[in-house]
Amino acid sequence: MMRLLVLGATGTIGRAVVAAALEAGYAVDCVLRARHAGGGHGLPEGARLHFGTVAQALEAGGARVVICCMASRTGAPTDAWAVDHAATAAAIGDARAGGAAHFVLLSAICVQRPKLEVQRAKLAVEAELAASGLRYSIVRPTAYFKSLSGQLGRLRAGKPFLLFGDGRGTACKPISDGDLAHYMLGCLDDPARWNRVLPIGGPGPAITPLEQGGMLFRALGLEPHYRHVPLRLMDGIVAGLALGGRISAGLAAKADLARIGRYYATESMLVLDPETGRYDAEATPETGYETLEAFYRRLVRGEASVALGAHSVF
Repeated sequence: MMRLLVLGATGTIGRAVVAAALEAGYAVDCVLRARHAGGGHGLPEGARLHFGTVAQALEAGGARVVICCMASRTGAPTDAWAVDHAATAAAIGDARAGGAAHFVLLSAICVQRPKLEVQRAKLAVEAELAASGLRYSIVRPTAYFKSLSGQLGRLRAGKPFLLFGDGRGTACKPISDGDLAHYMLGCLDDPARWNRVLPIGGPGPAITPLEQGGMLFRALGLEPHYRHVPLRLMDGIVAGLALGGRISAGLAAKADLARIGRYYATESMLVLDPETGRYDAEATPETGYETLEAFYRRLVRGEASVALGAHSVF
């Protein structure tokens, strides 16, 4: 029985990886913060929990594979460099020192066109992993289902679905938590996924925000009702917050979040063709079975739920 060590196990994708690994017959160790020692972590009983360092967990459990699902909560610069880079880099060092044979890193497809500090932090740690000497798999998923569910409450309240521009300027191949978890576990015994950067989406085709809105309206049984938000309005908000951020730390933080929002409103989550500078849906690999529309139907019926938090985007 192969033993895995999962980092970021209490996050959305981390939980899915733990559940899928246990179901597949792996032995699973998880490193948790001390605040989870009394419970409330929500992990299955079959997972063995550690409350020390990664190095201590590897020594105590003997795991040969590390799957890292750690990610900053907001993507703000300080948070990104502390978690997406520093904490992850430390885990890579511990894995190498602890004799791990394989390190699977959950990254993001948005690093292809880095304009934000969170993307630069992820690229930096990707490079460190590639140079570490460990066998690795760097997984860059497209949009998560939960990130595309933030407007459900608006629509239930009779409000319109918000679109930036005409709603057709960007696209993605959303991937479910479970499908992503199974893909990451598949990296362990598939040599074609070793020592590679792996962009991955869910089952196609690529979907625009306008189509996402249509799916939500159909799931709710409502007539489509959209409101188009000019991108220049978002530019003005970013500029105003950035100006205020020169004298207020709170406004500076809001400016960072606004920049993140603008990025996702204007960039597709698909493979970027380096020669043309365009996103290519056909070149974006697919995996899994669950579609976003099927997930929306389950969400509306109460058969699924999402903890939106800071990762909800339009």
